[in-house]
Amino acid sequence: MDLGALLATGLAFFIVAVSPGPATLSNATIAMSHGRTASLVYGAGLSCGLIFWGLIAASGMGAILQSSIYLLSALKVVGGLYLLWLAYLSARSAWTQAPGGPVVVHQQKWFIKGLLLNVSNPKSVVAWMAALSIGLNPDDGFWAIAAATTVCIVVGFLANALYSVLFSMEGMMRAYQYCKRWISGAVAGLFAFAGMGLIRSALSR
Repeated sequence: MDLGALLATGLAFFIVAVSPGPATLSNATIAMSHGRTASLVYGAGLSCGLIFWGLIAASGMGAILQSSIYLLSALKVVGGLYLLWLAYLSARSAWTQAPGGPVVVHQQKWFIKGLLLNVSNPKSVVAWMAALSIGLNPDDGFWAIAAATTVCIVVGFLANALYSVLFSMEGMMRAYQYCKRWISGAVAGLFAFAGMGLIRSALSR
């Protein structure tokens, strides 16, 4: 596998990783409301969740999972319910959050929250398979697959760290304090939309 193919795979995965979605927008919200350190820990959890699905995709289990209707549907229902739970928490935060400041959460809990969010989303395996297919050929061996997967893992960590740094800047955090109820409400709506989409996708099979 040449350098150009690796770069193409990394670029494809970067586009997927930074695209707006439940993971990236929740990371941005945490960065604005709780600061850079909490967001970096949360982002590390998100990235480790991506690694889980990346290893599944790289090992070939992703194709098996896609072909297993009942297993994939069950995972989508579980992921959808988790996203609906997050929607409820965000909506409650939008209406009950005190103006005095954010609630303190231990760093390891931020990591777990990020990890669970991406592990509960089986659609991640589709993104992995799409990114890997750009740079890999059918006759590529283990080391080519390992190199492409490693590049995507590094890109995933960098993309989440980028969100953490950008949205934890002072101006962003100050703006959030003025609009936090609206932002929490919007995030709740996004989680609800994504959760219902996963459940609807599972039941439509």
